[in-house]
Amino acid sequence: MENKEYTEALSLLSNLVKEVRRLDDKLLLVDIDLLESKLHFSLRNLPKAKAALTAARTAANAIYVPPAQQGTIDLQSGILHAEEKDYKTAYSYFFEAFEAFNALEDPRAVFSLKYMLLCKIMVNQADDVAGIISSKAGLQYVGPELDAMKAVADAHSKRSLKFFETALRDYRAQLEEDPIVHRHLSSLYDTLLEQNLCRLIEPFSRVEISHVAELIELPVDHVEKKLSQMILDKKFAGTLDQGAGCLIIFEDPKPDAIFPATLDTITNIGKVVDSLYVRSANIMT
Repeated sequence: MENKEYTEALSLLSNLVKEVRRLDDKLLLVDIDLLESKLHFSLRNLPKAKAALTAARTAANAIYVPPAQQGTIDLQSGILHAEEKDYKTAYSYFFEAFEAFNALEDPRAVFSLKYMLLCKIMVNQADDVAGIISSKAGLQYVGPELDAMKAVADAHSKRSLKFFETALRDYRAQLEEDPIVHRHLSSLYDTLLEQNLCRLIEPFSRVEISHVAELIELPVDHVEKKLSQMILDKKFAGTLDQGAGCLIIFEDPKPDAIFPATLDTITNIGKVVDSLYVRSANIMT
């Protein structure tokens, strides 16, 4: 797994599981199911990752599980819930994991706390981040991991892409190189970029792309690519005139009422034809 040879790791685990089940070693089985869940998550197979985690929980319920092991289960649960964008539930699991690791002085406590802060940012509660960091538990782990999340929270509160990019650049190891944080921050960055672009182009019917790029303080090609994607995703109605380097924004087209009315008429006619068919079939019999 550490070498990122996930498929080979899964094939090794499948043989190991059979042996451990024969021995009925439930504690080792919890370990294996947890590892399997992490492997499936790394392969982006969320249903199988959840199934393996459920198997780990089932095995854990039948025996006494050490606090460190329970913390690992909670941490993995939080990661999977965050992946499904259920950030409130994920926060609860990360909090449980943090409490377990903190009591044991386990180094994974700081990562649980980091993911708790990530959940707060993702549910638009970035203002709570500073309070959590300055709490008694948070002060024990002050360092680059928490500084990175505080920088992201500040950028999110100010809706500033410039601060966001500065945070990503200054804390590359803590943000970009952590696959869990990176995945969620990429989604957050896209949302923030779209919101800022929509706000900037709102007053215009025709505007130079270079002017929009200047206002948002991002490279022209980056802005052009994002605007093109937003038009395709129907985030706003418009077109790019690449020859003139302009964005042309259309007025929102008024929906034509005749089409829904026509569909309703066809549906009702269909019901009438069906009822007539049933009646004629009854007469014939």
